[in-house]
Amino acid sequence: MKTAIAIGAHPDDIEFYMAGTLLLLKRAGWEIHYLNVASGNCGSAHWSAGKTRAIRRREAQQAAQILGAHWHPPLCDDLEVSYEIKLLRRLAAIIREVKPTVVLTHSPQDYMEDHTNTCRLAVTAAFTRGMPNFRTRPTRKHVESNVAVYHAMPHGLCDGLRQRIVPEAFVNTTSVHEMKLLALACHRSQKEWLDVSQGMGSYLKAMNETSLTVGRLSKRFKHAEGWRRHSHLGFSATDVDLLRTLLGKNYLTI
Repeated sequence: MKTAIAIGAHPDDIEFYMAGTLLLLKRAGWEIHYLNVASGNCGSAHWSAGKTRAIRRREAQQAAQILGAHWHPPLCDDLEVSYEIKLLRRLAAIIREVKPTVVLTHSPQDYMEDHTNTCRLAVTAAFTRGMPNFRTRPTRKHVESNVAVYHAMPHGLCDGLRQRIVPEAFVNTTSVHEMKLLALACHRSQKEWLDVSQGMGSYLKAMNETSLTVGRLSKRFKHAEGWRRHSHLGFSATDVDLLRTLLGKNYLTI
């Protein structure tokens, strides 16, 4: 069975920017996987780190269940997502276990470093999948397969210097938008935290508005997710846009 994995930084990142595409792949018969690198333990103004970690773990598991995805436990705590060898070995082990054909992850440019470091780790972990001399933790045998890596839109659709990031492709998520909202709604603990820490208002409303904005950018779809495709060099023998092939009329390049 063909397999895809979404790799986000924190619980709810996948739901904001990647879950629609993941759901469409599931609908096409793919096995899908869900991994947040960080635990979300800093996402509360009132609870301890331990309690917040446990709550957000349960919420992420519920969201993955709604999406029909295999849930993987986080690898570290918030603000500990560094591009370093121990995390890379652990993430590379998961890539070798899952053997994804498609990896969905963050933009290389984003508003905070947990996101950008998650992106870097995901790209390198995918790159090392076929290297027998690279040791993973736990040890996993290298795999010889092609993989396509796609980068989601950054939070706020801008980089850290407020410059707009323009997607090169759009996925029509209109048919799965309500399921995305249901999955995001599992992260109930984040409503107050995002209101306080980022002035976001309702996180469901924020995701809906972002989805509509990306849809307008496409000039075709009501709701959409934007993507940029990583170079195929070192990842695939040929420069094939797998999402275009798989999603057909629900995929638009500019």
